[in-house]
Amino acid sequence: MTITGAVSRASLAEAKERFEAVVPSADLAVFGGDLFAVLHLIDREHGVRRAVSDPSRDGADKAQLVQILLEGKVSPAALGLVADVVRLRWSKPSELSDAVEVLAVTAEAARAEADGKIDDLEDELFRFSRVVEGEAALRGALAGPGLPDDRKLGVVQALLDGKVTPSTLTLVTEAVLRPRGRSLEGGLAEYGRLVAQRRQRLVALVRTPTELSAAQRTRLAAVLAAAYGHEVHLNIELDPASIGGLSIEIGDEIIDGTIAGRLDDVRRRLGAG
Repeated sequence: MTITGAVSRASLAEAKERFEAVVPSADLAVFGGDLFAVLHLIDREHGVRRAVSDPSRDGADKAQLVQILLEGKVSPAALGLVADVVRLRWSKPSELSDAVEVLAVTAEAARAEADGKIDDLEDELFRFSRVVEGEAALRGALAGPGLPDDRKLGVVQALLDGKVTPSTLTLVTEAVLRPRGRSLEGGLAEYGRLVAQRRQRLVALVRTPTELSAAQRTRLAAVLAAAYGHEVHLNIELDPASIGGLSIEIGDEIIDGTIAGRLDDVRRRLGAG
C-alpha cells in the first residue's frame, strides 16, 4: 500500500498516534481482526467508503455513521479508533482504506509484541514468503483463481495452524484471501515491512512540567525520528519537579534540557572544583 497524498500522510501520522493511545487498553486478541473486518467492509461497500472519506462531510457525521454501522459488531477499541480515523481528511477514499490496513497489520504486530513473539512473527512471514516463491504449485494454488477461498483457507491452515503465531496465521490469511491488488509475495513483503517498523520503533520517555500540545508532540517526534533514523513514539510523563524544559529518555540515553538538570550539572561542576 502506498499513501502518497500529503493530506493523507499527515492523517496517517495522526491515526498512528491515536492507535498508540488505544493499544494499552485494547483486547489485542481481537483488535487486529476487528480492524481487518472494517477494512473488508469499506473495500466491499464503495458507498460506505465514499461516505466516510468525503472531505466535504463533517467529521462528526462520519464518526456517527461508523458508530451506527459498527456498534456491537467490533470491540470498543476498534470502534473508537475507526471513528477517529474517519474524522481525519484523506486525499482519496482508497487511502483511507490503506490507512485502516496499516493499522490492522500494526495491531497484529502489537499483539505479537505483547506476547514476546514479534521477532517470531517477522521471521515467520519472511520464511513463508520464501516458501511461496520457491514452490510454484503452492503459489499457484494460493494466488490463482482456481481454488475457492474456503479451499485456500484450508491450505493455509493445514500448513500453518498450530505451527506459527496467531498473528502470522491472521496476516498470511489476509494476504492470501484479500490481496488488494498485490501479488501474494508483494502482500507478504508489505506486511513484513510494517511488522519490522513496529519492532524497530523507538520509545521515548518524555518528562515535562506541563502538558505538550498535539503540535508540540508531533514536532518533537519528528525531530527525534530524524536524529535516530527511526519512528519514535512518545510516552509523556508530567513532572513538575523538572521546573522547565524537557527530559527525554530513549533506551540508555538521557537528553536533559530541564532547568533542574542544568542546575544539577552546575552543582556537579562546583563540587568537582
